[in-house]
Amino acid sequence: MNKEKKIKVLFLSAWYPNRYDAMAGLFVRKHAEAVSLYCDVTVLYVHGDKNIKKTEVIHQTINQDAREVIVYFPEKKSCVFRKLIKFINYLRANFIGYKVVKTTAGQPDIVHVNVLTRTGLLAYWLKKTKDIPYVITEHWTRYLPSRNSFKGFLRKAVSKRIVKNAVAVMPVSADLMKAMISHGLLNNNYIVINNVVDDFFFQRIENNNRDKKSILHVSCFDDNQKNISGILRVVKRLSTIRNDFTMIMVGTGIDFEDLVSYANELKIPKELIRFTGELTPEEVAKEFHQCDFFVLFSNHENSPVVISESLCCGKPVLSTDVGGISEHVNSSNGILIKAKDEESLIDKTINLLDHYFEYDNESIIAEAKTKFRYHMVGEHIYKIYQSVL
Repeated sequence: MNKEKKIKVLFLSAWYPNRYDAMAGLFVRKHAEAVSLYCDVTVLYVHGDKNIKKTEVIHQTINQDAREVIVYFPEKKSCVFRKLIKFINYLRANFIGYKVVKTTAGQPDIVHVNVLTRTGLLAYWLKKTKDIPYVITEHWTRYLPSRNSFKGFLRKAVSKRIVKNAVAVMPVSADLMKAMISHGLLNNNYIVINNVVDDFFFQRIENNNRDKKSILHVSCFDDNQKNISGILRVVKRLSTIRNDFTMIMVGTGIDFEDLVSYANELKIPKELIRFTGELTPEEVAKEFHQCDFFVLFSNHENSPVVISESLCCGKPVLSTDVGGISEHVNSSNGILIKAKDEESLIDKTINLLDHYFEYDNESIIAEAKTKFRYHMVGEHIYKIYQSVL
């Protein structure tokens, strides 16, 4: 297909990598990159900033068929009407950003909303005033029964209107789709799409010569969600039974320092645990390839990318059966347990330490390739655009 005939897509997202958090909404950027293999993509992201006094617009390219327009608008640190002023400034920043989009990329053929609710307002306006259709991809766990944080009459009413008027709604798990429908977010064209995993996760990296087995955990270190403290308690108990393993904890976040301190309080032997801090995506891929299996002990999830990344590296997964994880993890590639069940976690960890090598790594990778590669996900979304335009 000639470049000039490519569908022009405008991505809108409530979460996106920015100058304060390079990891925020990274999965949205990956979806934009995947779609850019088939379409001309522009991402518009708006971010409140307490450190600036006037609006700043940053326009940059991702690749030859994808670009970003990021608008930072001033946010009052303290004000009686702070929320109202922030919302007005948010809407204003969206229109400023959209003018830049039109000037640099032209009017979009379709808008792709990511993470409701505010991001849907510009899309809804464009549909009503310019007849530009929009689709929605949702990643947020707030709709899940375990979270129950989708509240507020106005939020629900606006969300229902935005979802109803979308030409397609594409949550990243069937579990999330069911949860959204249970809240009355109704649409006749729900389609589940997968997250994207970087291609370098499929590139083989030989294991280092090690005298110990390696267990990997990767997360944003939010203990309320990821229950990392539960993993640490299990590692402590495991250390009293055997010492033929190393627990590698990758990532950083709001509870990172507290969890490192908690590991010290538990007196987990230093040689049995390693906190790496934040790593680059390429470094994370290396840790996946060099581990023996991956552990996630979350209290609630949607469809975590780290599960997909583990499978793309051919590594079995030990995870709690929450959210949409069971849509990808089964007896052929891992083990599922109940949330907060530390007895099961230690039992299954011991099992995997002794039997991880019995999983068929090549079959795990082969199945992952059909689900999570850029061109597979990009083509899936592109065909949805074609079907609704």
